[in-house]
Formats: sequence, structure tokens, C-alpha cells
Amino acid sequence: MWKEFKEFAFKGNVFDLAVAVVIGAAFGKIVSSLVENIIMPIIVALTGKIDVSSLHIEIRGTNITYGLFLQSIIDFLIVAFSIFLVIRFLLKFKKKEEPVEEVVEVNKTEALLEEIRDLLKEEKRI
Repeated sequence: MWKEFKEFAFKGNVFDLAVAVVIGAAFGKIVSSLVENIIMPIIVALTGKIDVSSLHIEIRGTNITYGLFLQSIIDFLIVAFSIFLVIRFLLKFKKKEEPVEEVVEVNKTEALLEEIRDLLKEEKRI
């Protein structure tokens, strides 16, 4: 069992995944800070300090705070759009890979068959 665990834990994919999780968590903090400290204050300033998180409705004595749900949707859309913009910006710097042309090797039998086909086509034209 220990051998199987070592094979699993030390595969390249597991390390790549661990690095991606750590970087993702750090990037999430950056994006959350961007949304909370820069984007949301700008939106509040432009909309006249509208706070949707305080919206609620009372039904039979139960308080339903749908404003918090709306605020979560707005936060998600802003975070998703911010991540989209950052990734789009970073992809501009990524080195573009040139397409590799595949060279198809034709064996001798296929080459001879193609020549015979071409000769037969020429004979029919004459």
C-alpha cells in the first residue's frame, strides 16, 4: 500500500495539481481584493450607493433576504469577468506555437499504385 501511495503522490500530475490549487487560492485572494476594494466602490459611486444586500421580504414572519443572493450573483459575475480579463491579458504574452506540418511517408507499394492510377487516367484522356 505504501508503494502505491508513493507512486500516486509523486506523479507529475499530482504536483501540477497541487501547484495549480495553491496558485488558484492566491489568485482568488487577489481577485477578491480587486472586487471588494476597487470595482465595488466604483460601482457604488456610479449607482448612487445602492446596496442590494439589504433587500428582503417577509412572508408569514419569516425574513427572506434575497438581496444577499443577488449580491452573491453580482460578486460572482464581477469576479468571473475580472478573471476573464486577466487571463485574456496574460494570453497575449504567451508565445504562439507555429503549426507543425506533418510529413506523411508513403511506402513504395502505395507510390507505385498512385503512379499506375495516374497513368491509367492519362490513357483515358487520350
